[in-house]
Amino acid sequence: MGLPPEPETTRGKRTVIYTRVSSRGRRGDLDNQERFLRQWANARGLIVDEVWSDIGSGMNFKRKNFNRIMYSDDLEHVIIAHKDRLTRFGYDWFEHYLNRRGVTVTVVNNEQLSPQEELVQDLVSIIHVFSGRIHGLRRYAKDVREDESLPYGTRPDPSAG
Repeated sequence: MGLPPEPETTRGKRTVIYTRVSSRGRRGDLDNQERFLRQWANARGLIVDEVWSDIGSGMNFKRKNFNRIMYSDDLEHVIIAHKDRLTRFGYDWFEHYLNRRGVTVTVVNNEQLSPQEELVQDLVSIIHVFSGRIHGLRRYAKDVREDESLPYGTRPDPSAG
């Protein structure tokens, strides 16, 4: 008696919302993404099992929940706001990989860009990431120069940057 067992293909499969922001300063946007995606899913009768979020660059593939998506065996559906929330580059490859694993990826705001517009967005993203790294290196060099605990002669030359 009772309910028949679920078919093997759907047992334990989950639907997750994935949100990402690039820095802690944008943490509030995680809540906005989640709220928007939950409303979208509810309007379509989808049951969301979990929300997975990351704070980090879309070019960093060591994000905890990004890797959960890539390697989980119990996912059926991943809902994201924009392609770049999953990954900044190579979205099509990651989507194909997930599809081959039986995971459907839904991009809610799937704006269609011309190849030129997409290239411009990619170039701006690259410049933004590397300019941030250069700024970080300058900050690090300044901290090292001002560190009085370092022995004389080991600190970098102040005229070098």
